[in-house]
Amino acid sequence: MRIPFACMLLLLSAAVLAQPNERYKKFINQHINNKMSEKRCDQVIRDRDIKTINNKCKETNTFILSTNKPVKAICGKAGKPFGQMRKSLQPFPIIVCKLKNNVRPPRCQYRGKQYTRYIAIKCENGFPVHYDGDIVHFEN
Repeated sequence: MRIPFACMLLLLSAAVLAQPNERYKKFINQHINNKMSEKRCDQVIRDRDIKTINNKCKETNTFILSTNKPVKAICGKAGKPFGQMRKSLQPFPIIVCKLKNNVRPPRCQYRGKQYTRYIAIKCENGFPVHYDGDIVHFEN
């Protein structure tokens, strides 16, 4: 069966456009939770199946206490360039969950701590796809 060249280009274009959406969905799952609290790290990380690629407990995971829209806006007017990332113009409340034991999922245990920080994210096609970190203070 032959696929015309134009159809093949269309399929490849669709695959490229779909990729940021999949990465955006993963970003949301791993980093956005407006109802998160310091005491919920273990449960939320387990429920959302957050772990490393090689099925180990993730050392640190940060949740942004926000809805999707304000975080996505950092990729536009609510953020500015920061190397190859975008940094937020406003600080966000975050929960940083740090691993406190050395086991395999689902027995990971975390200690959560809340902060208010500017955040740095990587954007692709206007969507956040990677949480790079939180920053206490940006120099002008």
